[in-house]
Amino acid sequence: MNQFQNYTGAVEASFSTEATRKFLLNVYNWMAMGLAITGVIAYGISRSSFVEVMYSNPFVLFAIIILQLGVVMGMTFAINKIPSGVAIGAFFLYSALTGLTMSAIFLVYTGTSIASTFFVCAGMFAAVSAFGYVTKSDLSKFGTYFFMALIGLILASVVNIFLKSTTLNWIISYAGVLIFVGLTAYDTQRIKKMSQSTDIDSEAGKKSAVVGSLMLYLDFINMFMFLLRIFGDRK
Repeated sequence: MNQFQNYTGAVEASFSTEATRKFLLNVYNWMAMGLAITGVIAYGISRSSFVEVMYSNPFVLFAIIILQLGVVMGMTFAINKIPSGVAIGAFFLYSALTGLTMSAIFLVYTGTSIASTFFVCAGMFAAVSAFGYVTKSDLSKFGTYFFMALIGLILASVVNIFLKSTTLNWIISYAGVLIFVGLTAYDTQRIKKMSQSTDIDSEAGKKSAVVGSLMLYLDFINMFMFLLRIFGDRK
């Protein structure tokens, strides 16, 4: 009986590991596609006249930002009611809209520094995400602290719009990197736990993978933007 139980446990562990890998593969594939869409659109728009129209007309930029927020909030709150295909489409739409708003970085920073910062960010992200996957520590206990730190970061950023403090700007940038490094590990572990209770081939599993992709996508984008503020060379 003990041998049978050991064998059953080994089979279940093997299935869980394989299911987790399949789930995470889908998550990272969607995330990579979202980043590719953002990058291509950001670069393309920066080479067109639309970027001048967008940033010279506050109403156009404001409308795009509102649409961004609407898409991501709608996707988050309605994920249980919409088909997986719609969720994937919403994620790609959000990635495209992010590309529009990020197009200005090609006007502010040199292409070389953008590329080098991207590769630094990719290396950091991969290392931290791998840590979140393999660590035995329960990172969920840090979730509240990460959320509070993120709220503080947003408030400090808003305040500095008016203060225009260089010192505070540097503090915000370094704090932003640290916060999103922590969130990347935290979210990776959350996604791993999601994978252990969700069948990726089911409708719910596909939608969960899209949500996981969005979480890691946001972590990557924000980490990249804060790193660019630190290491980016302005034109």
